[in-house]
Amino acid sequence: MNDPIGGIPFDRRMLEALICPQTQSTLEYDADHHELVSRKAGLAFPIRDGIPVMLVDEARRLDEG
Repeated sequence: MNDPIGGIPFDRRMLEALICPQTQSTLEYDADHHELVSRKAGLAFPIRDGIPVMLVDEARRLDEG
């Protein structure tokens, strides 16, 4: 299913191919925050213009709220 993010669809099936760059664990899609979440790493990776930004330096730490 596609969820519009800033007018650009994000294909949730992409999650099957993406893993956390730090832990190689699976990711969860957070539609409210438009992020891919790695619970194991404690990081949330932003999705910008429909494209996941899978850089640790760009990720938000989950403990930051």
